[in-house]
Amino acid sequence: MPPVFAHGALRLYLLALLESGPKHGYELIKALKDRSGGTYSPSAGTIYPRLGKLEEDGLVATEPAGRRTNYRITAAGLAELDRRREDLAGVENSIALSAQRLDVELMLQKFRDELCADLRRQARRHPISPVTLETVRTVLDEARVAIRSTLQS
Repeated sequence: MPPVFAHGALRLYLLALLESGPKHGYELIKALKDRSGGTYSPSAGTIYPRLGKLEEDGLVATEPAGRRTNYRITAAGLAELDRRREDLAGVENSIALSAQRLDVELMLQKFRDELCADLRRQARRHPISPVTLETVRTVLDEARVAIRSTLQS
């Protein structure tokens, strides 16, 4: 599966997440995981260095919040975000496509797992018949052809 975030896109998306208000690092990690439909769950080792760089660049500022540090977007960060709204739309589209791919892959995996379990249960009682084997082969071949015919080149 291609990466969810191209070079520099995570930095931009972090600014977009902070636009709605200050957040601490783990809130940002959770938001990234939630918004990507689970396709991207960054580690603290990925997020905090980027937040540090955004702070160095003057695009975010930190503020203590109890035992945590909240990050908030600065005026310079908002200006950067406004200049790059078109890029942000592309990032959001990429995130949506990644989530969609994951949905399809999970659907196929569930289908495979359930059918394999059914076949194993049957095989414990009786051998898989030649008719069942041919049905599986035919249906899967037809499904592959039908799905491929809907894919855009």
